[in-house]
Amino acid sequence: MPLPLYKTPPRNCRGSFSYPSKVQVNFMSLVASPDIMYRFLIQSVVDYAIYLLTPEGIVANWNPGAQRAKGYHADEIVGQHYSVFYNDAERAAGLPEYNLEQARCTGRFEEVGSRLRKDGSAFHAHVVIDAVHDDDGRLVGFAKVTRDISERHHQELELLKAKELAEQYSQEMAKLSQFLDSVIANIPASVIVQDLESQRILLANQQAERLFGGPGTRMIGQRPADSLAPAAAEYLEQQLARGARSSKGYAAETRVDTLRGPRTLRSRTLLSQNREGQADYVLFVAEDATEELAAHAQIHHMAHHDALTGLPNRTLFHERLRQALVRGDENAKLTAALCLDLDNFKNINDSLGHAFGDKLLRALGKRLRRELREHDTLARLGGDEFAVVLTGLDGRDAACNTAQRLINAICPPFQIEGHQFTVGVSIGVAIAPDDNDQAEQLLGYADMALYEAKRNGRNRYECFNVELDVAARQRRLVETDLRTALHLGQLELHYQPVVDQQTSSVTGYEALLRWEHPTRGMVMPMDFIPIAEETGLIHELGIRALNLACQEAASWDSEQTVSVNLSPVQFKNANLVHTVALALADSGLPARRLELEITESVLLGNSEENVRTLRALKDLGVSISLDDFGTGYSSLGYLRSFPFDRIKIDKSFVHDMCDSREAMSIIRAITDLSNSLMIKTTAEGVESEEQMRRLAAEGCSHFQGYLYGRPAPASERLKEVVVIAD
Repeated sequence: MPLPLYKTPPRNCRGSFSYPSKVQVNFMSLVASPDIMYRFLIQSVVDYAIYLLTPEGIVANWNPGAQRAKGYHADEIVGQHYSVFYNDAERAAGLPEYNLEQARCTGRFEEVGSRLRKDGSAFHAHVVIDAVHDDDGRLVGFAKVTRDISERHHQELELLKAKELAEQYSQEMAKLSQFLDSVIANIPASVIVQDLESQRILLANQQAERLFGGPGTRMIGQRPADSLAPAAAEYLEQQLARGARSSKGYAAETRVDTLRGPRTLRSRTLLSQNREGQADYVLFVAEDATEELAAHAQIHHMAHHDALTGLPNRTLFHERLRQALVRGDENAKLTAALCLDLDNFKNINDSLGHAFGDKLLRALGKRLRRELREHDTLARLGGDEFAVVLTGLDGRDAACNTAQRLINAICPPFQIEGHQFTVGVSIGVAIAPDDNDQAEQLLGYADMALYEAKRNGRNRYECFNVELDVAARQRRLVETDLRTALHLGQLELHYQPVVDQQTSSVTGYEALLRWEHPTRGMVMPMDFIPIAEETGLIHELGIRALNLACQEAASWDSEQTVSVNLSPVQFKNANLVHTVALALADSGLPARRLELEITESVLLGNSEENVRTLRALKDLGVSISLDDFGTGYSSLGYLRSFPFDRIKIDKSFVHDMCDSREAMSIIRAITDLSNSLMIKTTAEGVESEEQMRRLAAEGCSHFQGYLYGRPAPASERLKEVVVIAD
């Protein structure tokens, strides 16, 4: 029997189906006609797509639910094969035919899958295909019911996703819990959790049990007093109680007696609250800060103390001095600053080595410390420089007495590694508030007094006075002007003749530096050379004088020599030999015409190195003379250590020779020694005929002094001596 084809009736304005009056039926007629009732029911369903297929799969009818789900109108789809609801891949795989075959063979095909709408969009559907047979059992078609379950599918997917996320979160939380357990167990801090109500310990990591409990002690489940030593229990109960009373937590740094000995614990105690805002337990975290604080203390000590002697360094000294000045002002007491500098330490350091010098400094520091009161400060500022702060003094004499006591303490010989030697100490004293009440200025005044002590013979003390400040200011002014003079070329050389005793001819000249100051006039070397040596300007000054002397001497039409003085400070310059060689090369002056004059002090400091420098200079072909012989630390060993070409007799002996038997004896000894060693001698400061005759009688080979001429510019120098016959 052929399947009836149903046509969808039109809808009215309210969305329900409208039927023509000729097909309207009442309820009783529907009941009387099941076919009409069934058809009416099918056409009324809009949530399900219900339609019939022919045995070949042709759409035979179409209800409103199908139109809503698929998007096709009845006149568009009826007569089409139902495979249009499948995509190309499914059709190519024969899936529509397979599904019908399943329904044909088993009576029903059911699946949940994706289907296509008219516009090509996909939706998730629950599909049932039932085989329809007539009374004789013959297949007359298929009843296909499709329900759009996209929303339910989406909900299922969301639920599945939520389940997966929950499982993932659960796994992550489990891992995090394991990680946190591992962290808590292994962090170097002690972690303890106490139940607020029962006061029992809920958690205690390994560090806490090692620090408070000890071997075999189980803290979890116990109260602190039940499982710990009294000191540790009292500390924990105190910290936990304070944390329980504070909503913001309680932090402390406490020295505690633990099983590992006295330790400094830096702790924080927090009160934990549940979701209802009620507190349920207390968290205690403590870090052992003992080593950290000890390291900080060590660093602080190192930053404020000298590594060699252990004495306060410059930083701590200034801090102590400032504090002493404040206390002195409050108590109406005097405060003294002392600057100390060792005498002759450099020679010991150079000859015996720095390691030996370090031992001497340590021994010396101990001697000085013993002479001071406990509240006085002794500091090492660097090298062989020390400083002292004396506090609470009643008068200036107390500072002076302490300075002399320190000098006396250093006087006894030191015995170190089989060596015995002595050193001296020079001390400068400045007192507050008399001299100044500011730390920096007071220390500067003490330093001025120190250099005054050195100038006055060393191994003594000097107190600051206003004249020292004036002199210091004058030295700074001279230094500034000297730098300007070097820049503007205000320095020039004057030449004093050196006369041969036998021929009365001028054999050479000593080059003497002169400074023509624009406002002060002529400034003599004794007024600026020491300042140049102190400030290091002597190196530039010496190079300028050497180059100028060589250049001017090279222009003379004679074989006369020129002598240039070298400062002991210049020997600290490793390039001294190169400087001399360069001056000769640039000027073209033959080396034999250059004579370099040194004083005995060159041989006192770092003598071995300086002698090597002298030999290198001698190898250039220049002559070396020893100036001011007999006035300093004269030693015959100097003459043996180096072959000098000339010895110059100091003018002080020449000045006194006619009236002093001792001066004459010294001159005789020098000339006899020089003649025996075949070294030329030049007497300085010859001003009279009588002096000249006596010096000649003693065998002096050359003369220099006002008798023959004063120092003059190169163009005005004395070129020959006029001999007047008797």
